[in-house]
Amino acid sequence: MASTSFVSLLVVVAMASAASAQLSPTFYDTSCPDALSTIRRVVTAAVRSEPRMGASLVRLHFHDCFVDGCDGSVLLADTGSFVGEQGAAPNAGSIRGMNVIDNAKTQVEAVCKQTVSCADILAVAARDSVFALGGPSWIVPLGRRDSTTASKTNAENDLPPPSSDLQGLTTKFSNKGLSVTDMVALSGAHTIGQSQCKNFRDRIYNDTNIDTAFATSLKANCPQLIGSGDSSLAPLDRTSPNAFDNAYYSNLLSQKGLLHSDQVLFNGGSTDNTVRSFASNPAAFGSAFATAMVNMGNIAPKTGTQGQIRLSCSKVNS
Repeated sequence: MASTSFVSLLVVVAMASAASAQLSPTFYDTSCPDALSTIRRVVTAAVRSEPRMGASLVRLHFHDCFVDGCDGSVLLADTGSFVGEQGAAPNAGSIRGMNVIDNAKTQVEAVCKQTVSCADILAVAARDSVFALGGPSWIVPLGRRDSTTASKTNAENDLPPPSSDLQGLTTKFSNKGLSVTDMVALSGAHTIGQSQCKNFRDRIYNDTNIDTAFATSLKANCPQLIGSGDSSLAPLDRTSPNAFDNAYYSNLLSQKGLLHSDQVLFNGGSTDNTVRSFASNPAAFGSAFATAMVNMGNIAPKTGTQGQIRLSCSKVNS
């Protein structure tokens, strides 16, 4: 059932792409043996204090990897005339969790000076967030280095919008070397977190493949008039919004996906059977999600002498 916990599920995932040959789960074993435990303490405390933060940290890692690879570029703050990924449409006014990453970075720097990248902290924090909310764990390949640039244009071109249809989603994920199964599994991250009214307004007022009572219940806090209540929040999974489980897929079976891009995964198309499988088998979802997160974490990492190890995640080294 959807409430089945994944806490006891430890998924060891083989490194699955050419890029991962340059990454290693043991990368910091000698140079910073306390890095992973330090990050986990910070993340676990943050998620315990605010469960929504878990979803925000997973999203932060996703938005990092999809734009020029998993290189911490999403963490670079907009300053003065510079507008990077944080000022891009998919992130402006919605991206969160940078303070948790900054806290983790500060504590890691205290034990290992300029050794652990912000990109790696993001990857580990995403894993620890999922686990803290009852989801699977997995071994994170490490050794990413940090970007010195961030692109607003690439963020707006590469991140799939909530209005995406199935073909659009498939293309965006395929462009990053991710399979359709990866795409459906990663979409399951929407079993936690919330979304703003502006992202689901068109769905609840105009889509026909939506449960009528579900749509009606959302309209009270999301008026049809654009600009009214745009930032009002609704849980992506109303069944168990703070538990990482497979309820997201059960919601899709009953036409209760919050975003248009959620419901297209179960709408008479090629991904219907995968959704049914994950809805009926939480272990299958947990395993596929862990695999997909490793695959996503392997998107174009900077390694070796590329990039830098930032001292502060929000700015390049001076």
